[in-house]
Amino acid sequence: MGKLLSTYLMPHPPIIVHEVGRGEEHKIQKTIDSFDTASRNIEIQKPDTIIIISPHAYVFSDAVSIDFREKIEGDLGQFGAYNVKMEFQTDLSLANDIVKNTEIEKIPIAKIDDKMISRFKLSKKLDHGCIVPLYFVKKHFETFELIRMSYGFLSFEDLYNFGVQIGKSIRESDRNVVFIASGDLSHKLTPNSPNGYTPKGKVFDEKLLNLLKDFKVKEVINMDKELISDAAECGFRSVCVMLGVLDGYKVKSNILSYEGPFGVGYGVAEFIPESYTGMGLLDELYKIKKERIDNIRKSEDVYVKLARESLEYYLKNNSIMDVPDNLPDELIKNKAGVFVSLHKDGELRGCIGTIYPSKNNIAEEIIRNAVSAGTEDPRFYPVEIDELDDIVYSVDVLTKPESVKSKDDLDAKKYGVIVRSGYKSGLLLPDLDGVDTVDQQISIALRKAGIAPDEKYTIERFEVVRHK
Repeated sequence: MGKLLSTYLMPHPPIIVHEVGRGEEHKIQKTIDSFDTASRNIEIQKPDTIIIISPHAYVFSDAVSIDFREKIEGDLGQFGAYNVKMEFQTDLSLANDIVKNTEIEKIPIAKIDDKMISRFKLSKKLDHGCIVPLYFVKKHFETFELIRMSYGFLSFEDLYNFGVQIGKSIRESDRNVVFIASGDLSHKLTPNSPNGYTPKGKVFDEKLLNLLKDFKVKEVINMDKELISDAAECGFRSVCVMLGVLDGYKVKSNILSYEGPFGVGYGVAEFIPESYTGMGLLDELYKIKKERIDNIRKSEDVYVKLARESLEYYLKNNSIMDVPDNLPDELIKNKAGVFVSLHKDGELRGCIGTIYPSKNNIAEEIIRNAVSAGTEDPRFYPVEIDELDDIVYSVDVLTKPESVKSKDDLDAKKYGVIVRSGYKSGLLLPDLDGVDTVDQQISIALRKAGIAPDEKYTIERFEVVRHK
């Protein structure tokens, strides 16, 4: 019978590697010391296999992934340290067992092999999200096989379930295993942070680490998605999988260090499974999610309910629904441009709209644009029937756009923007998560339109009444 020896949260700043930092790494000495502590503990445990999940491996929107190549190698050449090289043999037996258990749970999983790498033009090299933590592990212990994986942008509950299947596969194997969740915390801790600054970055880091210290799993999985998004982190989903690996265990947790001198939060934590009770949280987590969606449905206004019923009707009947009876006059007698946005598990799942009215009334505009958002947004594959229970809707009713003379007339929270250059145009709605400034707003709108920043373009603004 296999054994889960320990799990770790480890950041992956390349600068912490001496060959990259060249002395600058001492600015995060606490993290170096914690890496050393963790690595010495791994040396004592002598795992047969280390499983590492990295946000810089093969990340897909709709699936988790596992690298199934027999040999994986890479270096830190992109950071000027070509001499920092690593090569590992993959534990294919345990990896196959993880896939079997994951597929039984109907969690989408991508098996990465040479054919898939060629098809999707993926990098063949081991990523720095793996290399950096393993650089320190290998200083003390080298005789292990590796399983390299990455999360997908699935629900936090599904990622937790993926972790549960990893834990089950370990127990059913003959392997002693250490699991490493690679990931940095907020990238917005200070004004010189690479992604800008928000005070919510520190709030996120402190909240997550405090919850992990007390091992409050339900509270982690149900953290505020807006706070997570605002923090601009890359490690939260790795943590969700790691907590799933520990599902059913009595766990001793220890936060080894935290610091953020470069504007990015680096947290190192160790979790030791002391005994397996089998009393897992998975069913309860899915129940909490269902109750949350049910409460959203109960609070829908007529605009949002109409959008939801339109897409549900279309997917079940393959036709556009008629305008229902007894709608308020404001939906029947007025015309306006309308955008319908779909979100699933906190991530955008589709957004289509009209700047100017194209139908007889707002109701028809909502009905048609809801279908388009679910089936015609080129950024996403069409919504399927089995996703409907997880979709959250919002409806934006637009005012008539008006020209502006300068950016001084804009406000990213109050006004949406339209940029135009010749036949090209791009629109961005107001008050979007992660879009805090007018410059960000215009930059995204230009990119959507395919307009270069140095091209001549015009700007229009509009307001919305948002229903959610």
